[in-house]
Amino acid sequence: MRKNQPVALERGEIDISTIKLDARSRDDIPAILKGLQLIYTQEQSREKLFALLEKSLETKADQSVGRPGMTLWRIFVLATLKQGLNCDFDRLQELANQHRTLRQILGHTDWGEETQYAMQTLVDNVSLLSPQVLAQISQLVVETGHEVVKKNPGDALHGRCDSFVVETDVHYPTDTNLLWDAMRTILRVTGQACEVYGIEGWRQYHYQSRCLKRLFRQTQKLRYSNSDNPARQEKKRQQVHQAYRDYLHQAAALVDKAQTTLVALSGEGALAEVATIEHYINHARRQIAQIERRVLQGETIAHGEKVFSLFEPHTRWLCKGKAGVAVELGVAVCVVEDQHQFILHHRILWDESDKQVAVTMVKDTQARFGDLNQCSFDRAFHSPANRQALDALLHHNILPKKGRLSEADKTREYSDVFVQARCQHAAVESCINNLEQRGLNRCRAYGKKGFERHVALAIVAYNLHRIGLILQRQEKARLAKQARREARLRLVA
Repeated sequence: MRKNQPVALERGEIDISTIKLDARSRDDIPAILKGLQLIYTQEQSREKLFALLEKSLETKADQSVGRPGMTLWRIFVLATLKQGLNCDFDRLQELANQHRTLRQILGHTDWGEETQYAMQTLVDNVSLLSPQVLAQISQLVVETGHEVVKKNPGDALHGRCDSFVVETDVHYPTDTNLLWDAMRTILRVTGQACEVYGIEGWRQYHYQSRCLKRLFRQTQKLRYSNSDNPARQEKKRQQVHQAYRDYLHQAAALVDKAQTTLVALSGEGALAEVATIEHYINHARRQIAQIERRVLQGETIAHGEKVFSLFEPHTRWLCKGKAGVAVELGVAVCVVEDQHQFILHHRILWDESDKQVAVTMVKDTQARFGDLNQCSFDRAFHSPANRQALDALLHHNILPKKGRLSEADKTREYSDVFVQARCQHAAVESCINNLEQRGLNRCRAYGKKGFERHVALAIVAYNLHRIGLILQRQEKARLAKQARREARLRLVA
């Protein structure tokens, strides 16, 4: 049973709209809380937010049935705060239990209330928000932010579009350590399942894991000889190949043994364990075959055959051409930022490039914000088809051309509007850096769905933080004006 945050105050509870937040604080917490405070105090925004949260969390129609759970408002506040601070659950628990202002925003009273949040309660509730609903919440936050900056309904929006890589939480992939990942999982899951169901043959699975790891480390240590002596080179090559043969032979024997054990586990009804073991057996056999082809047969493995993580299979090998960064392991995310520094829309590029999503990004953004009439890109988004399609969608299409410019292209790209927009386009890098501070430098959520939720929640936290910064700036200007007025009055007196 989940409920919305009650509007009627209990004894000792403070009205969220009256909570004082330090406008001069440079920490992220007051800025995020100020953005949340604005969303809550505006009745229309609050009702839309709660409707979206109910849709995401699937609250029961009959709220008198069931055990009371965390309210929708508290889930949303804690989720956005965790993402906005890019902190772990330990710090979130400490803040939720000890931070006085945060507890007031959450709706806790100061009259002897001793509500404490357990770690598992936070873990279970914060991860309930769906990426699709978070995208709609982000749109609501941006619309509220446009009211803060006093954007008139007819004012045009000028966008800046760019992509960056959100790294996944994986190690650098090699065929040997990917095989070790598969084997250690096979040994652990099979050994534990056999202990539970009383199946013999896997009593020494810990010892077998250590032996296989020792062979794996031996392959890592050995290197081919750089000597000019052919005999020494051949001897070293044979040592390397023998180490790989030992590693592969032991791994293949354990895979065959695990395959045989699946019959006994299936008979005991351990269907979940069987599915997991089969999944990693397939990975192990693929890696064994690739190591044999690469090391023992001297073949070159095609890029399309490679897997870069067994536990995060959506990980991609991306080369963005950054100075000092040869390759990034993760997934690219494309964002559109407006001139008020709000992120209007984002898209995860699972199997797409910048060139393939340029038109789609503009169409999707215009579906949410019809006032977008200008958008700037970098050259990676350019193609003749994209330029033609974007010219039809935008009043000002700031898409620079690759290669040599014709006279018509020079006239277009040297115009005042184009040059000014290109100069302002670099500001999107500041937006990307801010997103990386909100947790998009490395995603530690598990799985594809976790990655989507992590990115969507970071966008919401970024936009709330942006609203808080604007409100803080306005409050500081008001306080400075008030201080000057009081100083003049003292001089007159």
